[in-house]
Amino acid sequence: MNLKLIRAITLLGALAVSSGCQFSADKNPDLGKMASFKGPLGLQLYSLREQFAKDVPGTVKLVRDFGFRDVELAGTYGLVPEELRALLAVNHLNAVAGHFSYERFRDDAEGVAKEAKALGLDYAGVAWVPHQGQVTEEWTRETAKVFNRAGEVLARHGVKFFYHNHGYEFVPYGDGTLFDLLMKETKPEFVSFEMDVVWVVFPGQNPVKLLEKYGHRWALMHVKDLKKGVATGSLSGGTDTKNDVAVGTGQVDWPALLRAAKQAGVKYYFIEDESPTVLEQLPQTLMYLEQVRF
Repeated sequence: MNLKLIRAITLLGALAVSSGCQFSADKNPDLGKMASFKGPLGLQLYSLREQFAKDVPGTVKLVRDFGFRDVELAGTYGLVPEELRALLAVNHLNAVAGHFSYERFRDDAEGVAKEAKALGLDYAGVAWVPHQGQVTEEWTRETAKVFNRAGEVLARHGVKFFYHNHGYEFVPYGDGTLFDLLMKETKPEFVSFEMDVVWVVFPGQNPVKLLEKYGHRWALMHVKDLKKGVATGSLSGGTDTKNDVAVGTGQVDWPALLRAAKQAGVKYYFIEDESPTVLEQLPQTLMYLEQVRF
């Protein structure tokens, strides 16, 4: 499918979102008495990794055509930071956050901080920490040390460090899990967290309870849903990408989660859809988030 056709479909999807919201309000006046989702809502660009591999400028325009203004980066697509920032700006897009490798934060946090500043990021974080087999207490404590050091370096440049959970951290430990230990061992002034909803639900955890437990430590969120019927409880940190479904059609109780996220003070929400049908699912997700009340 070429990008011109994709953009046409996207615009139709946007129209569907708009009309859907109006229809919902007209049919259900009581919805106006409840809170609605205000975001701010952006897109994790990893969602369109296949499109970026073929056409970077065209895919940036596609993101704009979907109606997004904020984005989260997962690489620079062969461009130097200043080039990517300029391309985003031309398309009225703002890179709020970005993911970098654990190794870079461990070995060259200063370099990450400078790149983050060049990209105009407010947040820079890591989504995967290497490990062999199940993570351990030793791994957790060493990871926390790296995070604290990186967070302190980034803070000197006015950039906030965060960790994006990936599901393997919920190994039982004491009265909780190793994720709880990671929270305890990291310094709140230097380390924030990004909740990936699927990577909380897939390992069998409750995202609402985690939001309530750690409150303001959650600065960011990956808005994504897990296909109904998929078994939970795995600590593998991986599942078939086809199990990423349009938000509102999966296992997540979104009204309860969004209410908890608002109370916790989550600052930015990014849709991340890793499925091979992302272009078809994004309009569905946007329509749901326009209509959801909590």
